[in-house]
Amino acid sequence: MLLERLTRKKPTDDMFVGELSLRQWVKASTPYKIMEVIDGNLLKTEQGDVVAIMELGLECSRELPEERICNHQA
Repeated sequence: MLLERLTRKKPTDDMFVGELSLRQWVKASTPYKIMEVIDGNLLKTEQGDVVAIMELGLECSRELPEERICNHQA
């Protein structure tokens, strides 16, 4: 959900077909191309803050639940 809010994309969007998922798309852009996937309204935020938030979103959305960080770690 965090990745959806930051990118304004949904996992069901047409661009996510085949092997490409929202998580994979964000992960491929982190950290060097992060500004290409961030919602334009968020670009007023410091880039370092945005990268940290995206990395948190990636940690919380790992494929296997046992690999995800706990809520108290987030």
